[in-house]
Amino acid sequence: MENGTLLKLENIIVEFGGFRAVDGLNLDIAKGELRCLIGPNGAGKTTALDVICGKVKPKDGLITFKGNDITDLADYQIARRGVGRKFQVPSFFRELSVRENLEVAHCKRLGVFANVTRFRRSAESDGLEKLAELVGLVDFLEVTAGYLSHGQTQSLEIALLLAQNSELILMDEPTAGMTAQETVHTAKILNALRGRHTLVVVEHDMAFVREISDLITVMHQGKMLAEGRAAEIQGDPRVRAAYLGSGGISHA
Repeated sequence: MENGTLLKLENIIVEFGGFRAVDGLNLDIAKGELRCLIGPNGAGKTTALDVICGKVKPKDGLITFKGNDITDLADYQIARRGVGRKFQVPSFFRELSVRENLEVAHCKRLGVFANVTRFRRSAESDGLEKLAELVGLVDFLEVTAGYLSHGQTQSLEIALLLAQNSELILMDEPTAGMTAQETVHTAKILNALRGRHTLVVVEHDMAFVREISDLITVMHQGKMLAEGRAAEIQGDPRVRAAYLGSGGISHA
């Protein structure tokens, strides 16, 4: 890795039917950083996450992760290298318990023989109970996941990515639909992860962004418009102009 850079996007271009959703995006994410991507609707934020995890392939540009070119790799190959993606719609086994979901996620990074013997070992020996404790679900390990609250399902999804040992975690609007209390809880989880994991978060709630971010990248019309700390971003006249008519930067 160059100068501690974990993820690097160089001149990324993504087009859908002639529409340029991402237009020459350059982005450098340091190891252990918590970066937030904000911008008006249609700015290209979610598409940027899609490109990083391999869901969408760029028309042009280069993506490197830990110094290795991952631009043309399939999404599952990128995931195996340590890139995890949390989508807006939760993805887990609703009929399984929280413990069983974590065990399945943990198995994804093990070999065939380990999978055969995996369920003979206790969750505690694998650190899964500590993981559940980190995200506030240690008292819900035996609860069927389909019965969790909205906020708890979001916490479970974060735990699943951690169980897969994702070094880079991509999150798309993790607080959407959450209560104020659930949002505060999610901020605590992400702040606890900073440094140990690298996180890129697309978010509209600026109060939440201010609470968690190291740096903020503002996207507009598929490009990087500005980058800096929260106070710098909110005082940037270019950012204010970009948000006119879209509810203001407080609802980024």
